[in-house]
Amino acid sequence: MGCTHYFPLFPCARGHCYRCGQGVCLGCRARPLRPVGILTRTRAVIFSFAGSGGMAGKKLRRVGLSQDLCDRLLRHQIVTCQDFLCLSPLELMKMTGLSYGGVHELLYMVSRACAPRMQTAFEMKTQRSADLSPAFLSTTLSALDEALHGGVACGSLTEITGPPGCGKTQFCIMMSVLATLPTNMGGLEGAVAYIDTESAFSAERLVEIAESRFPRYFNTEEKLLLTSSKVHLYRELTCDEVLQRIESLEEEIISKGVKLVIIDSVASVVRKEFDTQLQGNLKERNKFLAREAALLKYLAEEFSIPVILTNQITTHLSRTLASQADLVSPADDLSLSEGTSASSCVTAALGNTWSHSVNTRLILQYLDSERRQILIAKSPLAPFTSFVYTIKEEGLVLQG
Repeated sequence: MGCTHYFPLFPCARGHCYRCGQGVCLGCRARPLRPVGILTRTRAVIFSFAGSGGMAGKKLRRVGLSQDLCDRLLRHQIVTCQDFLCLSPLELMKMTGLSYGGVHELLYMVSRACAPRMQTAFEMKTQRSADLSPAFLSTTLSALDEALHGGVACGSLTEITGPPGCGKTQFCIMMSVLATLPTNMGGLEGAVAYIDTESAFSAERLVEIAESRFPRYFNTEEKLLLTSSKVHLYRELTCDEVLQRIESLEEEIISKGVKLVIIDSVASVVRKEFDTQLQGNLKERNKFLAREAALLKYLAEEFSIPVILTNQITTHLSRTLASQADLVSPADDLSLSEGTSASSCVTAALGNTWSHSVNTRLILQYLDSERRQILIAKSPLAPFTSFVYTIKEEGLVLQG
């Protein structure tokens, strides 16, 4: 039989195990024995969920590897834990120039860094209590903040959905300003990563909201320049571009001190590229959305930052109302469900897969030409409630 060691098994060209020097049987060389322990669990996670985001996508430089070793691996395009753990031990030895013992230690270190660890509810509570970073980002809309127990929650995904023109982008720009403010003013004192898929972001509007909402603080050109320089805008117009940008955000968050991630909007590129009437497109769309949500949740939880996403609405009409759909203005979209609930239903776009991915959902809708309404439709903390607001120079302003 020769060597009977469990994985890692390092057969050299002569057919001997690097671990004990014994000859390796042909069966072992063709199909190494199943790994055990933490390496088994980690590789099972990596191979079963490759490409799904999360801990496997953690950068190697964040798990304790030296800069020199990271540089050597980078030459072979080995950047993440997933890249590293998908290689055979022999390949790692060639790339790193390390001995068997050194590679084994690296495998164990990387595996521990990304293997899911059991955690009790008490440990989670203790960890969060010890975390000194803010738990919420205030919206400065006092009644909404009170209902949400502090504002937009850090470490989770918050979705803003509604018809065109109701203030979704205005809300995002306003939150961008708030995130850059000092902590004593309710801000996070950090930078913002703003992914714009509709080319709707306006730097002029950002400055206007800052000056109008906080005139005493933004009383100098220097402070306005500082705030605007902290908002990093990325215009991504396809699904692939959006996904690539999200995958690169981890380094951006670390290097630029990002405290808020915004995507305006998630639905725009997805609905343009995936026609769900075509066979197979719905499955591919759900796969893309699941990966996007997994990456965003990982970033939110890993760095304890809020992630704000905008979505569109979709109206399901009966045949009797379908012919009238083109006659309905955006302002009336959400009112279709009033009195005709059996014939129509207005809901957030992207379906159930996406709906279950977000932690909090705020729905914006029209009341009349001036007034709009914000609904807390989904929240782990707040009951279903609504607030009336208008849009002014300083952004969203609650009424009453």
